[in-house]
Amino acid sequence: MPTIMPEAENVQKAIKWISANMEENGNQPLHKLIESAVFKFDLSPKDTEFLMGFFRNHNSKK
Repeated sequence: MPTIMPEAENVQKAIKWISANMEENGNQPLHKLIESAVFKFDLSPKDTEFLMGFFRNHNSKK
């Protein structure tokens, strides 16, 4: 029986989608992109917190 992990897959898709949008248009506020990704990929509040932390840490390392 295959393991079903839709949240993890959707979070990965959201990260790729947000990253692509940031590259295309760096002027977009990150919180707006995350908000759009939450609805686009049907993410949970826990997934949303993960995304915010992921991009906060990613941006602080630049």
